Amino acid sequence: MYKSFYQFTLSFRGGKKGDLYSVFAEAMFKDLSFPKDETEYDPLSRYVEEKADQEMRSIIFDDLYNLYEERIKLL
Repeated sequence: MYKSFYQFTLSFRGGKKGDLYSVFAEAMFKDLSFPKDETEYDPLSRYVEEKADQEMRSIIFDDLYNLYEERIKLL
C-alpha cells in the first residue's frame, strides 16, 4: 500500500513527551505547507533544511526517512 512520508510520520504523533520522532511529527502536522504527497528523499530533505520549523530537525528527519524506506516505501 502506498503511503507518503507525511502519512507514515503521522503515526508517531501523540508519543511520549520528549520523544524526538513525536516532536517532529507534531511540528510536521502543524506545518500547513509541508509536502504531504512527497515520497522522495531529496525534495523532503530540502524542505526540512530550508523551510521547516526548528522542531523538525534534519537528523531526526534522516532517521524517520530511513524507517520509512524500510517499512513502507520498499514494500
